[in-house]
Amino acid sequence: MADGSLTIKRTITVRAVVTPRWKEDAERELSNAIANVDGQLSQLEQEGQQLVDEIRRQSANPLDPRVQDQVASVQQQVAAKRAELEEQKRQMLEQQRQVRELEMEQIVEQGQIESLCEVQVGDNLVEKLQAAVLVRDGVIEAIEAGA
Repeated sequence: MADGSLTIKRTITVRAVVTPRWKEDAERELSNAIANVDGQLSQLEQEGQQLVDEIRRQSANPLDPRVQDQVASVQQQVAAKRAELEEQKRQMLEQQRQVRELEMEQIVEQGQIESLCEVQVGDNLVEKLQAAVLVRDGVIEAIEAGA
C-alpha cells in the first residue's frame, strides 16, 4: 500500500445476447425450478397433514383446546410456507413469460460475478468499478471494463 495502489473486489455485470439456445436454456431452467417448487408444495401438504394426524393420534382427547391450538399452529405454518412457495412460483412463471417475449439479439442482464481490480492514486474509482462482460451462448464477446 506504500506505493499508492490497492487491490479491491468489484462486481461485474454479465450480459447475454438472446439467442435460440439462450432462450431454450432459460426456459428449461425456469421449468425445472417451477417443477421443483410444485414438488415442494406437494411435500409440504403431505408432511403438514401427517403432522396434524400425528398430533391428533397421540392425544387422548383430539377435541382438547390445546390439541386444537397445536393443529392450528401447524396449519398456520403450512399456510405461510405454501404462500411463500406459491409466490416464488408466480415470480418464476412471470420470468418465463418475459423470457418468451424477448427478441433475438436483445441484450439482457444475466447475473453478476466478482473480480479483483487494482486501483491507484489518480484513478477514477467509478470507472474502475464499472465492468461488464457480454456473452453469446456462454462465449465472451466483449469485455467492458473501466480503465
